[in-house]
Amino acid sequence: MDIALQSMPMTRIAVIDFETTGISPAMGDRATEVAIVITERGRVVDRYQSLMNAGVRIPAFITQLTGITNAMIDTAPPAETVMREAARFVGEVPMVAHNASFDRRYWAAELARAGLDAPHPFACTVLLSRRLYPEAPSHKLGTLVDFFRLPRTGQAHRALADAEMAAELLGRIQHDLRTRHGVGEPDHPFLMALQRCARTALPGFIQTHTRRPASAAFSTPAA
Repeated sequence: MDIALQSMPMTRIAVIDFETTGISPAMGDRATEVAIVITERGRVVDRYQSLMNAGVRIPAFITQLTGITNAMIDTAPPAETVMREAARFVGEVPMVAHNASFDRRYWAAELARAGLDAPHPFACTVLLSRRLYPEAPSHKLGTLVDFFRLPRTGQAHRALADAEMAAELLGRIQHDLRTRHGVGEPDHPFLMALQRCARTALPGFIQTHTRRPASAAFSTPAA
C-alpha cells in the first residue's frame, strides 16, 4: 500500500456522481462525466471532475437533461484516461453515492475498460435517508436538498453539482447521527451497516452504537 494511503484518515469518504448516455452499462451505455468530492467529517477537502469521451453518441433527451452535448464530449479526454485519473484520486477511500447501485455499476464498468479493479465499498444516501427520514416527501436528491435547506452549488444533472449536493446530504446524515442519535463516529463501515438494517430494527441497531437509551437515541429528526 502507498505510504500516503497508509497515513490517510479513515474518516475520509469519496462521494461520486456519473452522467451517462443511459441507465445501464450492461446495455451498452457509457459515462460522459464523472465528479468525485472527498469529504472528511462533513467537510469537503478535495474535488475531481471531468467530461469523458467514450466514443459513443449522446441521445438528444440526455442532452436536454444534462446539458452535455456531443460537441463537448468530442473535445473531452478519453474515458480510460479519465478513469485512471479518477482511480488515482480516490485511492482506497470508501465511496458514497445517491442511488449507489447506479454509480457503482458505472464505476466498475468504466474502470474495467481501463484495466483497473473496483474494490471500493459503496454506501448509498438513498438507502440511508429512507432509514432515517421516512417523513421526507421523497428521497430524490433534489427533494432532500430542498427539504433540509442544503446549498445547491450548480446545475442539477451535472456530475460535480450532484456530487456536491450528495456530499451535503451525507454531511447532514452524519451530523444527525452524531447529535440526534448519539453515534460517536458514523464512519463508512457504520453507514454500510445502517443501510442494510431494517427500519424496525433501527432502535436496537442505533443503541449498540450509543450510550443513550434506545428511545432517546432514535427519534425522528426535524427538517
